[in-house]
Amino acid sequence: MASDFDRIALQSQHHERVQTVMHYVNKNTLREEHRRQKYGKATGIDKVSKEEYTLNLEENLENLLARMKRFSYKPQAVRRTYIPKAGSDKMRPLGIPAYEDRLVQGVMRKVLDQIYEWRFYDFSYGFRKGRNCHQAIREINQTVMTKKVNFVVDADIKGFFDNVDHQWLMKFLEHDIQDKNFLRYVVRFLKSGIMEDLKYYESDKGTPQGGLISPVLANVYLHYVLDMWFDKVVKRRSKGEAYIVRYADDFVCFFQYENEAKAFYEALKERLAKFGLELSEEKSRIMRFGRFAKQHSKDGKTESFDFLGFTLINGMTLTEKYRVVYRTSKKKLKAKKQAVKEWLWENMHGKPSDTIEKLNRKLSGHYAYYGISGNWEGLLKFYRFTVNAFYNALTRRSQRAYLTSKRYYSLLKKHPIALPKIYVNIWA
Repeated sequence: MASDFDRIALQSQHHERVQTVMHYVNKNTLREEHRRQKYGKATGIDKVSKEEYTLNLEENLENLLARMKRFSYKPQAVRRTYIPKAGSDKMRPLGIPAYEDRLVQGVMRKVLDQIYEWRFYDFSYGFRKGRNCHQAIREINQTVMTKKVNFVVDADIKGFFDNVDHQWLMKFLEHDIQDKNFLRYVVRFLKSGIMEDLKYYESDKGTPQGGLISPVLANVYLHYVLDMWFDKVVKRRSKGEAYIVRYADDFVCFFQYENEAKAFYEALKERLAKFGLELSEEKSRIMRFGRFAKQHSKDGKTESFDFLGFTLINGMTLTEKYRVVYRTSKKKLKAKKQAVKEWLWENMHGKPSDTIEKLNRKLSGHYAYYGISGNWEGLLKFYRFTVNAFYNALTRRSQRAYLTSKRYYSLLKKHPIALPKIYVNIWA
């Protein structure tokens, strides 16, 4: 099956526009996508789970394909629910598509991945196979440490995923895909709408909430709106060096000269507006950053910026050489602490050894992401907070059976809380 999808990439590389791809949405690929779906997932407005769909799998797939061939298949509205936002009192919207829509989107996403993977730029990292956040951070480190970087443009697009212009997106897709049937179904997914509290809301812009196809569509949009423009226009017009690193809708740009950083910032606002997007100016800024930032500072202090949950700081090694230092961002650290505190409160009545075992799995996930070169201090802060928070949770279990610190540390000797560990060397 992998070789079938590989043919799409070959076709895409040999022709400006891919001609026929809809036939890749077939019984075999849909069955494989069904196999990849997880059991126990929340259901969409169809109330159909993987378990139910499996009972008559072959019949269900044949029925789905028959409807797709007649073009009577129409994606259902996405069920929108809300979940608590970590470290905040606010709620975050979550989109849950119908089960069949997940299957079709999953296969179409694979098709789009093959068409666009070779077209996307190397500085784009989000939602791409074999690329991750740590690689994006590593490229930023290499750029600042080895290139002529003096200024950073830390930019934020306001509500990107909710404001993607459908007409522009389809123009971009039509530029590379000739199969009208495939594009027709992309439009149907874009227009499928949202169902919330039994009320239907049209979706005239934005990518499908919770849709498997959304990440690649977002990457296609920013490939044409931002990446290609930066590479073919911004870089070529700059007299100094200019670089960009993007992960989904998060990106930072680096410039040698301040006037070119300022010119880019103003041009970026116009560029985004042309495609229905808006720069969040309260979250965007230009700052001096790099090995010469400190000597150009009036008071010796330098600015820092956040990217992908890390704060990047102008620092020094023990031998007084310049180095970019990384810390877990204060915002993320606060959210993580609150999440652990709430989890311990909910699980404080369990057997302590069992609670520690579950807690360690959570800590391991935290260390695996935030455990990068130079962030030992950030990991240690979180570890110490967790040890204290667990002690406080245990002492609240019973007023009569007060837990002394001596007994607590005796417990930790038998069942230790996972220690911090650096997993990723981004300085290499």
